[in-house]
Amino acid sequence: MATATKKMQTFTWVGRDAKGRTVRGEQEAPNPAYVKALLRRQGVQPEKVRKQPKPLFQFKSKIKTKDISIFSRQLSTMISAGIPVASAINSMSRAHNNPAMRELLTQIRQDVEAGNNLSDAMAKHPDHFDELFVSLVGAGERSGTLDTLLDKIAVYKEKLEAIKSKVRSAMFYPAAVIVVSFIVTAILMLFVIPAFEELFQGFGADLPALTRAVVNMSEFFQQYWGIMFLIFFGSIFLIGKAYKKSAGVRHKFDGVLLKLPVMGELLQKAAVARFCRTLGTMFGAGVPIIDALEAVSGATGNAVYASATKEIQKQVTSGQQLVVAMEST
Repeated sequence: MATATKKMQTFTWVGRDAKGRTVRGEQEAPNPAYVKALLRRQGVQPEKVRKQPKPLFQFKSKIKTKDISIFSRQLSTMISAGIPVASAINSMSRAHNNPAMRELLTQIRQDVEAGNNLSDAMAKHPDHFDELFVSLVGAGERSGTLDTLLDKIAVYKEKLEAIKSKVRSAMFYPAAVIVVSFIVTAILMLFVIPAFEELFQGFGADLPALTRAVVNMSEFFQQYWGIMFLIFFGSIFLIGKAYKKSAGVRHKFDGVLLKLPVMGELLQKAAVARFCRTLGTMFGAGVPIIDALEAVSGATGNAVYASATKEIQKQVTSGQQLVVAMEST
């Protein structure tokens, strides 16, 4: 049975080695007793073990996709060299300069040392190891090709990140145009149009109907701009919350995005590219098609394509050919 993972803390220690010399250092451990026992096994007599105080201002580091890709490749290399999984992960955690990544690797190592499979240990951290990652690692453990599949995962992650980068770059221009248009409209309504209104009033001329309508809009904007901004940003916040929590909202929102000019086509191509690359990687690893489609549905990055993939999986499960199932969706 797996034991509960204890939260690691950093301790500073002072002790004496076998020759009586004072030595000191730092050690990550669940408690001071663990540090003392570890030092004694290393031939050091502990004198002081204290928990390292946290800094007054601490900015939590994040684990990036690049960190996971590098971890996969390094672990693949070390396993190929015959190093046990737990020892390899321990070496990487000690050498890593990202505290969040060190903590993650430490928790995985503890689970592996407690008797869990690597895939099961990773499955406890879905924010960093998705279903695809866990499935491939599990397939590697069962087939004895863990090092090969970890390398494939690294390649897959790197190429997927390249696709995301291209999509972000392509979407930057239309997004920038929308933001600039919004800012320019606000400036016109708040400053420029009121100035023109005063100019026209100075002439004593009646304003044309269209100009009068624009001036009325400007006056409305000046009077209620605070409420309008609050409604605008509040709507964005609420939509974001609903998008995360509701599958129905995600499906509708992603469906609207796919229908947008220019941006929609880019998102469609990106989703199809993720689908093909993920499915190809799973097939190459020898993962059964039903399990592969289960993992692919979460890797498309779009709720509409995820639903379509689940429908394909359902049809294939009932005996339909993959190509026929794809054509029907």
